Amino acid sequence: MPSKRVAIVTSSTRSPRLNPTITHYVYDVLASDPMIPIAKSSIETTPESRRITLDIIDLASQSLPLYDESVIPASLPAENPTPHYGKAHTRAWSAIVSRYDAFIFVTPQYNWSIPASLKNALDYLFHEWKGKAAGIVSYGSRGGGKAAEHLRGILTGLRMRVVSTAPGLPVKYTGLPVGEAEERFMVDERDLEGWKDAGVEGMMRNLGMELVCELDKTGL
Repeated sequence: MPSKRVAIVTSSTRSPRLNPTITHYVYDVLASDPMIPIAKSSIETTPESRRITLDIIDLASQSLPLYDESVIPASLPAENPTPHYGKAHTRAWSAIVSRYDAFIFVTPQYNWSIPASLKNALDYLFHEWKGKAAGIVSYGSRGGGKAAEHLRGILTGLRMRVVSTAPGLPVKYTGLPVGEAEERFMVDERDLEGWKDAGVEGMMRNLGMELVCELDKTGL
């Protein structure tokens, strides 16, 4: 059985934005955890069926307009909904999501909720999400707990299996990358230290292990 694929989703599409930097931070924390069986190019001792491949999906790269499908996603054939969508961008998005066994949504908090870009991307599909494991990482001036709570309800409505651990990252010192290339933007060291002191990295590792356990349960 091939390794499982987990997508870490960058949920904000504004420019400039902090989201890609936070997403890479989550990726680095999980990829460095020896307890999570991340697939590597070196000699593996973990059975292939239990290896995890981590990828990043950026919603800004999907070019999804405001939901414009004439079909209801839940009404399409569950075994292969992709060809039944009316729009080319929906079929492309469906094909991408269908490749993955689990997702970690990294989201900022906008007015006690999630960005419209994330809600829009979720609403385009149903069967591609249904039954798959999901984790949530939020961030904001106070950690984004309201966004995480709202997102949990949405993912539950999509019949996803949302794990209990949901790290929230308070952003107190980091500003937006005004006039700088996004790849050069860094999180303020004071925020990084605050997250470590608050045990955020440990929570992320717990989230990763919960996803592994969910994948093991279903044998995906």
